[in-house]
Amino acid sequence: MPLPDLPDQVPAQWHEAKAAPSPDLRSWWRAFHDPVLDGLVEHALADNLNLAQALARIEAARHLVGASELGHDPQIGFHTYAEPTPDSSASYFQFGFDAKWEFGWFGRAESEQRMAAGDLQLAAAEAQAARVSVVAEVVRSYLELRAAQQRASLLDRLAAGARQRHELDALRLRLRLGTPTELVRSEAELAQAQAALSEPHAALVRSRRQLAVLLGRHELDEVLLPPGEVPRLGASGIAQAPADLLRTRPEIRRAEAQVLRSAGELGLAQADRLPRLGLGGGLTYAARVIGHTRLSEAAGIVTFGPAIDIPLFDWGMRQHVADARAAQLQASLHAYRQAVLEGVAEAETALATLEQQRLREQALGQAVVALEGEARAAATRRQLGLADERERLEADAALLQARLQALAARQDRGIALVALYKALGGAPLPAGTAQ
Repeated sequence: MPLPDLPDQVPAQWHEAKAAPSPDLRSWWRAFHDPVLDGLVEHALADNLNLAQALARIEAARHLVGASELGHDPQIGFHTYAEPTPDSSASYFQFGFDAKWEFGWFGRAESEQRMAAGDLQLAAAEAQAARVSVVAEVVRSYLELRAAQQRASLLDRLAAGARQRHELDALRLRLRLGTPTELVRSEAELAQAQAALSEPHAALVRSRRQLAVLLGRHELDEVLLPPGEVPRLGASGIAQAPADLLRTRPEIRRAEAQVLRSAGELGLAQADRLPRLGLGGGLTYAARVIGHTRLSEAAGIVTFGPAIDIPLFDWGMRQHVADARAAQLQASLHAYRQAVLEGVAEAETALATLEQQRLREQALGQAVVALEGEARAAATRRQLGLADERERLEADAALLQARLQALAARQDRGIALVALYKALGGAPLPAGTAQ
């Protein structure tokens, strides 16, 4: 039976895309311009165990495709057989060669090959999904680790400032220049600042462990991860058209593979309702064994003829199986269309999120610049005696809070890029991987 046409209705262009330089899907993480990240991704692609498993499954599926292509070629075997006579006074020993050749007509051979090809495509889709996931999780964990390092530094400075404000309020209270309420408030702010220090340290340990697992290691070598900051992402866009999802997104390729396999299962079910034809033959020798040592002269016989298996009556069982396989094929086609719709929607959402995160990072960056000016002005007023020390400390605290927000925005924008290229499915596997 012919393969069904796959629906491929996708938009001609993205609705949420903005004009900007577009990194190559094969190395999209290089948009961060971070050599340390580049090295981690390369190590993960070489050593990740989930990816190694997926590639091994491709190799297994490829061998099964080869087996399906040879399944209806002529085959020759050798056999032996021994059986005693009813009175156990002697025995017969047979040996010989047999040959068989099933033609695989009525679509049987083609259907078996389609099923094997579908399994190979499914293994390739799983390997593609593993590759996309490994790269995405390495980048995500790296961003989280760098953000945790910077967040810990900023929170340390916030806690130090809160401690200074608390000491200043205690001094003001002793000098009867402040109030107990101010002291209690600053004490609470100090406790909150110290409590916040635990979060980035926990995130740091978690991210390092995740990176180690992704790289197929127990521990992450310090040489692979020197100190650094969250990489700054420049303007980024997308060069791929929506139609490219049909060849890159693993979920769509997985659905396509299932359609191919379902078509093969339907063809095989239809072939089971028709005769199985072939040729068979053999060359057999038999000898009689008398006692323990005497062997009569061996006699040989040649057999040759057609091999025919015709289903005559089964109460409609084979027809029910064929109908079930036809329904499964329709379900696979619907699943393919659903995968295309979900892929386009996810990519559009990721594009919109990336743009909004860019605007957020830009706005928070402007806020940091403004508060840096305010902090410098407060320090100048303090030097001139026009402001007290608490005003300067509060200006510094406001600046540190703004930097924390800007850091979170930079991290979120990077993770939005990860989500975008995960939605796009990354680049196809290297040529020949799934052949």
